[in-house]
Amino acid sequence: MKYLAILGRQPEISKAELSALLPENKFLGGEKVVRFEVPERISFNLNRLGGTLKLGEKIEGRVVDFLAGLPEGKITLGVSDFSRGASRKTASIEALKLKKILVRHGRSVRVVENKDAELSTATSLHNGLSGVNPKKVELLKLNEEWYRVVFVQDIDAYSRRDQARPARDARVGMLPPKLAQILINLCGELPEGSRVLDPFCGTGVVLQEAILMGYEAYGTDLSERMVEYSEKNLKWLGNDLEKSVVKNTTGFTPTWKVEVGDAMNFKWNGRIDAVACEGYLGRPMSNPPAEIKLKAEKQECKSIILGFLKNLAGQIEPGTPVVVACPAWLRENGSYSRLEILDETLEAWYNIGNKSRKGLLYHREGQIVARDIIILRKK
Repeated sequence: MKYLAILGRQPEISKAELSALLPENKFLGGEKVVRFEVPERISFNLNRLGGTLKLGEKIEGRVVDFLAGLPEGKITLGVSDFSRGASRKTASIEALKLKKILVRHGRSVRVVENKDAELSTATSLHNGLSGVNPKKVELLKLNEEWYRVVFVQDIDAYSRRDQARPARDARVGMLPPKLAQILINLCGELPEGSRVLDPFCGTGVVLQEAILMGYEAYGTDLSERMVEYSEKNLKWLGNDLEKSVVKNTTGFTPTWKVEVGDAMNFKWNGRIDAVACEGYLGRPMSNPPAEIKLKAEKQECKSIILGFLKNLAGQIEPGTPVVVACPAWLRENGSYSRLEILDETLEAWYNIGNKSRKGLLYHREGQIVARDIIILRKK
């Protein structure tokens, strides 16, 4: 099957996520869209993709023939144009052209209005163009190729399971659920029921997303308060899975464990199949730090994260994936200063999957402390 992926605002991270889940594939295209091919339809649940906004499946043959074969009844049609030189006008022209042809064949069609060359994720979602209803269709045009959307990222679901969680603490920073998904996905596709460890679990966002992917969640944190917050949030998650407020994509009973423990010396219990976490990011900052303050921050963060990785190395099996979001600090010139931990010390314990770390810096515009994603595998 041939696919077209519409990537999020940080495309290199989105491509890395797809590559981890589909390691045998080559992803062709620019920054916004990539094409790829798999022997059969994608087997994993698409709702786990934190970095992909939409996914389209290639239409073989004429697009008009495809539309004519849709079930009887009124068709809702949207068109997003990713062709070279595309605009709102080109997308609207294509949509109206297809509508006229279908109307001549006796079909009733409502066209979703374009405000740009592509329909926004919110517009696609709120018009039901997510691939679930066969009579509500979004088509993606890429030059001479057409794709039918089979997945639209559920931005409302992300908001619910972020904002509705009962225990939140802005002072310690809030890990976006999308990023938590990406960190887990960068470990690769794990067997259902795998046990995912977050040694800096905070309020439990990584644990929450691991559960929704069908994994066992195991979290530890130095702070008793954070462990209490994680427990409260995971109990809320379990209740809401039953009420369908958040979507359990696997249908299994959530399994999780949270303990108080210092990641630098804690002895974790039981098996660990993968590790995904946001490491210690240092103190909250409202402005780029002065050099002397940055040096002290780096030293503290490096000591904690390296101490954790050394402690972990003696407790996991060779081949175990470890994905860590480390801090990087905004400088006055707009660049980010990374935490330099990929050295000989780390390489004694781990194979480093992205030594250059090119493009794997997760941040919003102007964010003081960014997340620098490091992908490791135990030697």
